[in-house]
Amino acid sequence: MESMKKPTGIKVGVIGLGLIGGSLAKAYRAYSEENNAGIEIYADDANESIVRYAQLAGVIDGRLDKNSIPQCDLIMVALYPTLTVEYLKRIAGLIGKETLVIDMCGTKKLVCSCGFALAEQYGFTFVGGHPMAGTQYSGFKHSKSTMFHGAPMVIVPPRYDDIALLDRIKFMLIPAGFGKLSITDAEKHDKMIAFTSQLAHVVSNAYVKSPTAKDHDGFSAGSYKDLTRVAWLNEKMWTELFLENKENLVTEIDCIVEALLEYKQAMLDDDADKLCEILKQGRLAKEEIDG
Repeated sequence: MESMKKPTGIKVGVIGLGLIGGSLAKAYRAYSEENNAGIEIYADDANESIVRYAQLAGVIDGRLDKNSIPQCDLIMVALYPTLTVEYLKRIAGLIGKETLVIDMCGTKKLVCSCGFALAEQYGFTFVGGHPMAGTQYSGFKHSKSTMFHGAPMVIVPPRYDDIALLDRIKFMLIPAGFGKLSITDAEKHDKMIAFTSQLAHVVSNAYVKSPTAKDHDGFSAGSYKDLTRVAWLNEKMWTELFLENKENLVTEIDCIVEALLEYKQAMLDDDADKLCEILKQGRLAKEEIDG
């Protein structure tokens, strides 16, 4: 089987050299060097200086353009959703029919709808993707080759029953070092990500707006750090992701607001039994979720 081999001699394209795209480029470069795999990496970014730096640093071999795009075996797009759609529409006619294209956006419905349609029209293969890894920082300078080692990768394929395609995806992603590939559809992905990621960013970002936060030094430990880590976010990117997935995210926000009001009312009523009960419910829910 193809997945039992190691990818060698392939040409890889990366669009967007931020935290995710930069880490992908570095991961494929590190894998190629460690395994003498001869992987060629081409990339492009809106920031010309980043592309030049990546090439001077030996991370990429050249620019991903009209000459290198048709030669790529794999193209990974690490842009915001609307930019991904715009980019795919612009290059669709250049992509080779044997090329696998994977986007890395945090939402899937908009991008996959466009990607699947373009792939069918032009004959290449498009797959939605979402690497479940990252940091609160952004930009190429914070990217690293080990970013995805052991991390889950969510895949949204055009068909569930195409075993050969799933094997091909796994094979092409070997250099990134993902630990687990989960297969789903765009609707379920966006619903789940509203809870597991987007709500956490909203809550964290809102939490630090308390006037008390300015005086936290010396009074905070692990719980504060855990809850506020992702408050330090890229507001432009998350604005787009939130609006793209607003229906699912608003549902999750309504749910947590309702729960918070229940805690608040129990305290206002000095109802120790009620407060203890809802705290217990949360603990048991966490135990059940974690198995």
